[in-house]
Amino acid sequence: MTEAFDFIVVGGGSAGAVIASRLSEDPQCKVALIEAGERPPEISSLPIAPPALQLNPATDWMYTADPGKAGLGLNGRRVPVPRGKMLGGSSGINYMLYVRGHPGDFDAWAEGGAIGWSYAELLPYFRKSEGLAASGDIVIDAGAHNSQGPLGVSVRGPVLQAAEEFVAAAVAAGIPKGDYNGRSRGGPAGVASLSQTTTRDGRRSSTYQAFLAGEAENRPNLTIITGAQATRVILEGQDGRQIATGVEYRDATGETIVATAGKEVILSGGAVGSPQLLLLSGIGPRQELDGVGVSCLVDSPHVGKHLKDHLMCPLIYPAPGIGVPISEVALSMGPDALRAPAGPLPADPGEDAELSPELRSLKEEAERRFDEWQTTGRGLASSSLADAVVFCSTGLGDLHSHDMQVMCFVTGGDADLHRQILNVDTARYFDDVSQQLAPDAENLIVLANPVQPHSEGEIVLVSADPGVHPAIRMNYYDDEHDMTVMKAVIRRCLDIAAHWPGNRKLGPLMVPPFLAKKHSYEPGAEPSDALLEDFALHFSLTVYHPTSTCRIGDVVDPRLRVRGVEKLRVADASVMPNVISGNTNAPSIMIGEKAAEMIAADHGVQLAEFVGERGGRH
Repeated sequence: MTEAFDFIVVGGGSAGAVIASRLSEDPQCKVALIEAGERPPEISSLPIAPPALQLNPATDWMYTADPGKAGLGLNGRRVPVPRGKMLGGSSGINYMLYVRGHPGDFDAWAEGGAIGWSYAELLPYFRKSEGLAASGDIVIDAGAHNSQGPLGVSVRGPVLQAAEEFVAAAVAAGIPKGDYNGRSRGGPAGVASLSQTTTRDGRRSSTYQAFLAGEAENRPNLTIITGAQATRVILEGQDGRQIATGVEYRDATGETIVATAGKEVILSGGAVGSPQLLLLSGIGPRQELDGVGVSCLVDSPHVGKHLKDHLMCPLIYPAPGIGVPISEVALSMGPDALRAPAGPLPADPGEDAELSPELRSLKEEAERRFDEWQTTGRGLASSSLADAVVFCSTGLGDLHSHDMQVMCFVTGGDADLHRQILNVDTARYFDDVSQQLAPDAENLIVLANPVQPHSEGEIVLVSADPGVHPAIRMNYYDDEHDMTVMKAVIRRCLDIAAHWPGNRKLGPLMVPPFLAKKHSYEPGAEPSDALLEDFALHFSLTVYHPTSTCRIGDVVDPRLRVRGVEKLRVADASVMPNVISGNTNAPSIMIGEKAAEMIAADHGVQLAEFVGERGGRH
């Protein structure tokens, strides 16, 4: 079976949904969007629920990675790499921080040869997407923002005490308040702020909700094919050239279908999926392709290489009267989150008539909170609880940008979050996990997060079967600079915690008992460099920001055209020349906006608005 289109976009995620939506603004342009997942489930709109979407094969690719020198305290020494498998992609399962990056990140891209990718040239694309809701709770550089775009951006309501106090602690530690998405991010001193998140009226604003849901997905010239995994890009050789003519995919029934593209194929599968599909299509390092039985059509040695990712070390503090207990989180998710086997309510709602007065009261409170969120968009459920953030410099290098980020996660989570979602060996991390992470425990987590890593990993095929996950080799701490920076970031986190305002203070940092014993550490003491390094090697975790595996300059040119192949582009986080200094979702959406305009300008497609390219038919 064969279907014909002008453009085929593979991957309906953070960039792909944008590209398909924008190109199909022109009714004369026939676009196909191929997505392995389905439309997001209802729970995806609930900002407090990201963990519920992970480790679910319907919504998460469920990759795991080799952490290199790290991961000593993770179960099986594997690091989970959740990637969204739905329309909206990882913007549908992430923790929703809207972070563009430091202006110097993009200027460094341009200086390195990525023509057209300087901050001044990219700001219009960030603004094009953004629909920022006014808030008196944060500092805003108004000229950098837009309130009319489709992507909801807002500050949670109501603001939680722990987040406000974290910002105050950062200010007391010498980091001023500011707009981390502004045209200046505050110089080396950096900025502290409550989080700007991709939410609108208290609901997640993924790229599905923002760019596809409603009018766009019903356009007659946009065909959205879900439950369909792309298996290869079809290449035709002509006079020594390779030309992309379409995409082969397996639909939900397992049937193999070919879709042809008269103008271009655009890969937006993300930093794992896009290089995997290039490799499966015979575009990559010849020796590696030969090793798994894939015929090499284009010897492109950088495909899958130069993988960058952000690491974090979670610093868990007792926070009596400050931290949000996990029992409060569950209540705010509604009665279904309280059902057996994990919760006290019966698995079958039909048995609720027999509830005790105590459980009936619990159910009613859960219903009240959930109804409040549904009707007003307010309440505890209106954010992921990653509610405040700091960006600044350690002074150890990468002075064009900020090399450290600190996030405040206003709950300590529970044993399931740490053991299952984060894959931490909780028996080694905690003295008494049932007590320290009890449902009513008031903890919070300060996340130490270097954001300009020097180590590089890779994505490598282990099979020619598209259904087999590629190997993800993170290679964390391969460059010694990264450990030096991590230790400095942890120390800055400790300093922020030490400046906590008011009468209620954070308790002593929870240090895994085996490390405390090994390094003769006493609660409240100044940790040694050796302890911090050991801690980082054991309990560093991914922040879910893989990039650069099809980077501009090596795999694609500055207009995102794949080198050595005509009519084929890549447009997603994989094209970043280097990872930006912050969360990567907003830049991925920006890449989608810029790619759509470049494609439209090259083919005379008429978009509703051009903010960077010269549009119009030709």
